Amino acid sequence: MRHDMEIKRVIYLGYYIKQLDREKFNLFLNFAAQKTRKSKSALLRDLLKSIFTYNISILEYFQFRFFEKESTEREKWAGTGYMYEYQLTMNPIDKRHILDDKRLFYKNYSEFFVHSVADLEELKKPGIAERLLNSKAGKLVFKASDGKGGAQVEIRDSSEFTGSEIIDFMIKNNYGLVEEFINQHSELNRLSPSAVNTVRIFTQLNEAGEVEILGCRLRISVNSPVDNMAAGNLAASLDEKRGIVTGPAVYSDITKDACTTHPVTKVEIPGFQVPFWPETIDMVKRAAKKHPQNRSIGWDVVITEKGPGLIEGNHDWCKLLWQLPVNKGLKPKLEQYVGLETSKKEKQVEPVSV
Repeated sequence: MRHDMEIKRVIYLGYYIKQLDREKFNLFLNFAAQKTRKSKSALLRDLLKSIFTYNISILEYFQFRFFEKESTEREKWAGTGYMYEYQLTMNPIDKRHILDDKRLFYKNYSEFFVHSVADLEELKKPGIAERLLNSKAGKLVFKASDGKGGAQVEIRDSSEFTGSEIIDFMIKNNYGLVEEFINQHSELNRLSPSAVNTVRIFTQLNEAGEVEILGCRLRISVNSPVDNMAAGNLAASLDEKRGIVTGPAVYSDITKDACTTHPVTKVEIPGFQVPFWPETIDMVKRAAKKHPQNRSIGWDVVITEKGPGLIEGNHDWCKLLWQLPVNKGLKPKLEQYVGLETSKKEKQVEPVSV
C-alpha cells in the first residue's frame, strides 16, 4: 500500500513540474528565502519532502506558507493531490459530466438560472437568438463547453451580431454556449465594477443525503474582467449564516498583502453584506440535492437585483479559494466524509461464504 502511494506521488510530482509556472515559482522562492532567511537549497529540500509527506503541489508549499509552519499545522492543509483523490471519490468520473460540460450543466440546473443561456442546438429554435440579442444588458458572453477558471470566455456587444452570425461565430471559435451578460447587484457593483463578482459555496452531502456547507467565499475582481484568484484577484471568507465578510480579502500571490479595503474602489471589505443571503443558501442546498451522485460541489453564484442565480458547479473545486481566505488548513473537515464513504463501500461488499 505504501509503495503504491509513493509511486502515485512520484507521478503527481511529474505533473506538478510539467504544469509549473516557473516565473511564479522563482518569485515565491525568493520571497520565502528573504522572509525566513533560509537558503534556497534548504527550502527546496523541505519543499520536496512536503510534496511527498503532505500530498501538495510545488506552488502550494508557498501558498500554504509551509516555509513558516510546523508539521502539526502542515497536516491540516488539503493540497492538490489530496483533493484530486477526495473529489474522485465524491464525484466519480462517470457521474461528473453534468458539471464538466457547461451545456449539460445548464440543462440540468436551468431552474436555478436568472439569465438566458443557449447552446448551438437551441439557437436554431425560433426566437432564442433574438431573445439573447434583445436582452437589456446589450452584451453576450461566449464560453467553451469545458472552459475552467475564467478561461475561454469572450464578451461581445450584441450589436455586432444577427441571429445567424452568433451561430457562425460560435462554430468558428469553438464556443459551446452563449449567455446573456449578467448585471450584478448594485452593492457588488459598488464593491468592484470591473467584473461580475461571484459567491463560491462549497457543499457536501453527508451519509443521510443532507447538505452541509463546507465554506462560503466572495470572489472580488481587481481591475479584471473575471473574478477568479488565478487571474490575480481577491477572495474573502463569508459567514455562512449571515453572508457577511468576516475578514480581509487575500490574493493567492504570497508577495501581496491582504486587503481590508478594495484597492480601487476603497470600499471596506470586512463587514460587507452579500444581498439575498438566505435565498442564496436555500438555492444552493436545493441544487446540491438534485443530482446526489455528485456529493461535493463548489457552486458559483451570481447575485442580481432579482436575487441569486447559478453560474456553474465545480466537481474539482479550488482548495486555495477554500483555505487561503481563512488562513487555515481545512482538511480535517473532509476526513469525516472520507470515512463515511469507505464505511459505505464496506457495507456494500457481500461476505464471502467459507
